[in-house]
Amino acid sequence: MRPYPFTAVVGMPDLRLGLVLSAISPAIGGVLVRGEKGTAKSTMVRALAGLLPEVDVVEGCRFSCDPAAPDPNCPDAPHGTCAVRRPARLVELPVGAAEDRVIGSLNLERALTEGVTDFQPGLLAAAHRGLLYVDEVNLLHDHLVDTLLDAAAMGRATVEREGVSVSHAARFVLIGTMNPEEGELRPQLLDRFGLTVEVAASRDPEQRAEVIRRRLAYEADPDAFAARYEDTDAQLAAEIAAAQKLLPSVELSDDALRQIAEVCAAFEVDGMRADIVTARTAVAHAAWSGRTEVSTEDIRVAARLALPHRRRRNPFDAPGIDEEQLEQALRDAEPPEDPGPPDDDGPGSGSDAPAETQQGQQQPGTGGEPGGGGSEQQSVGAGKPYRARMFSVAGLGEGAHGKRSRAVTDAGRTIGVRPPGTRAGRPHLVATVRAAAPHQRSRGRDGAGLVLRPSDLRFALREGREGNLVLFCVDASGSMGARSRMREVKAAVLSLLLDAYQRRDKVGLVTFRAGAAELALPPTISVEAAAARLEGLPTGGRTPLAEGLLEAARVLRVEAVRDPRRRPLLVVVTDGRATSGADAVARSQQAADMLAGAGVASVVMDCETGRMRLGLAAELAARLGGEHVPLGEVAADTLATEVRRRAA
Repeated sequence: MRPYPFTAVVGMPDLRLGLVLSAISPAIGGVLVRGEKGTAKSTMVRALAGLLPEVDVVEGCRFSCDPAAPDPNCPDAPHGTCAVRRPARLVELPVGAAEDRVIGSLNLERALTEGVTDFQPGLLAAAHRGLLYVDEVNLLHDHLVDTLLDAAAMGRATVEREGVSVSHAARFVLIGTMNPEEGELRPQLLDRFGLTVEVAASRDPEQRAEVIRRRLAYEADPDAFAARYEDTDAQLAAEIAAAQKLLPSVELSDDALRQIAEVCAAFEVDGMRADIVTARTAVAHAAWSGRTEVSTEDIRVAARLALPHRRRRNPFDAPGIDEEQLEQALRDAEPPEDPGPPDDDGPGSGSDAPAETQQGQQQPGTGGEPGGGGSEQQSVGAGKPYRARMFSVAGLGEGAHGKRSRAVTDAGRTIGVRPPGTRAGRPHLVATVRAAAPHQRSRGRDGAGLVLRPSDLRFALREGREGNLVLFCVDASGSMGARSRMREVKAAVLSLLLDAYQRRDKVGLVTFRAGAAELALPPTISVEAAAARLEGLPTGGRTPLAEGLLEAARVLRVEAVRDPRRRPLLVVVTDGRATSGADAVARSQQAADMLAGAGVASVVMDCETGRMRLGLAAELAARLGGEHVPLGEVAADTLATEVRRRAA
C-alpha cells in the first residue's frame, strides 16, 4: 500500500512547516509533535520521507557512509569506490524495543569461537542520514532515552560489550509524536528536539468532512488516491531541494543574531541550545522563502517553533509562548533606524526609556497579582512544591524501567547469572566461558577459539531501578479543611507527584469526603493530570476513611491485572480520623488489615496538628504495615525536618 501523500493532509500548517524546515536543515534537531489522539500526526510524519532527496551511499556499507566523505572508523571500512543512490529512510523505533535492537549487538559466540568482531547494526545505523521516528516517544523506556541522548549529542553510536567496542556514525533527524495526556517527556530529551508543534483536530465541520472524505478515498484505492497528489508532492519536494541548495548562501547578520539573543533572553530559556536552534531555524525559513538574508519574520517563526518547550521549569508548567511577549522582544531587539539629528534623538530616547521601564515593571506586577490574589481567595490552594523524600517498595521487583525501587532490569549493575536456559538480557562472558570450558576436549577442540554450544550461553542478572504505581488516597473531609491544612497537604502531594514524574512512576488519585470515596484520576503516567485534579479538589463533610481505603484496594486489584509487573505504593494522606457511618473506626481497621494482608506497600502521611494529638494516623500506619510520616517531614531536607520536629 502506498503511503498517504504529504500534501493530502488537511490543515495543520505549523506541523507542515516544522517538518519541512527540519528536512531543509537537519541540523535543527528534529521535531516533537504534541497533540491529542487521532490528529494524523503519524500519517504526516511517515509521508515526509517521500519528499526528501535521495542520498548517495557507499555500495555494500551497512552504515550508509557518504562516498564523498566515508567514515574512517566505520565497522565496514575499508570502503570501495562504488556508490549507489537510494531514497532517504524513515526508521521507526518501537517503544518497547530492546537496547540491542536500537544500537546494535555483538555476536558473542563468534567472538569467542572465531576471534572476530561481528557487529549487527541496529536502528540507529539504519537511520543514519535519514529520519528516526518515535511514536509515543513519551512512553519510551529510560535506557532507550539515554541511548538516543548520547547518539543525538555525539552524532555517533557506541556499543561496548565485554571489553569489545564498536562505534559508527549516527546523524539523523529525530521526530517524535506524543499525546500529552499520557505524560510528559524527560527534560533532557525534550531539549534535544529542535522544534515543537502543538496539533489539535479542527472544530470546523467542513474541514472535518474533508478529512473523512479523503481518508475514505485513500482506503478505497490507495494507488489512485496517491496519484492525484503526485504532482503537488513532487513540487513540494522540488521546493525543499531548492531550499537545501540555497541554505549555505543565507546570511545571518549581526543584527539578526542580536535579535535572536534578545528573544531567547526575554523568555529566560536555559542554556544556549535555544539560541542556536532558533538561528538555524530562521536561516532555514529564509531559504524556504527564497531569501538570502534572515529577516525579523524568519526569527518570529523560528521562535514560535523553537522556544515553547524550553520555557518550562517543571512538568506542571503549561507549554506555550506568549505572543505579546514575543512581539515586544522583537521590537526591543530591532536595529535602530537611520539616526536623526542629535537634538531629536536624545529626547526621544530619554522619553521612551521611562515608559519602557515602567511597562517592564508593571508587567510582572500585573502577572503576579492575579496569581497571588487567586491563591488568597482559594482556601484550599496548593502551596509551592519542594524536593520530597524518596519512598520505595521493599524487595526486588521486575517492573518497568524507572528510578524508584530495586528491580531486575536489562540495564544496571551485574549481580549474578540467570539460570541456564534463560535467554534474556546481555550475555555474561565469564559464565559462558566457565560453562563451555569443561567440554572442550570432548568436543574436539584443536584451535585457539572455544567450541561453543547454544546451551553454554549464560546471561547476566542485572539490578537497576523500576517505576512503581504511586496511588494517592487523600482525605478531603471537613476536618482537613477546617484546620487550614489542605494547602500544606496539596503542596506535599504535589511535591510527591513531581518526584513521581522524575522517577518515571504511574500515579493515581483516590479522594474521600462526605460519606463516599471517588477515583479522581485512574492510574496514568501523566502527573500533570494528577496535579490538575489535586488543584481543584473540593473539601468538606465527614471522613469516610474506610470507603477511601476500600476504593484504593479496588483500584490496585484492577491495575494488578492490567499491569502486573508494576508494583504499587499506596500513599494515604489523612489525620487518621474516621467519622462517617456506623462503626466507622472498625470498618477502617478492617480495610487496613485487608490491604496489609495483600502485601501492599504503604506510606501514611500524617496531617494531624495541634498540641493534643490522638495519634490515629500512626495507628493506621501500623495496621497497614507501612511507614508513618508526619506532614512536616515529607521534605527531603533533613535539617529542616529535624528543626520542625523539635519545634512541634
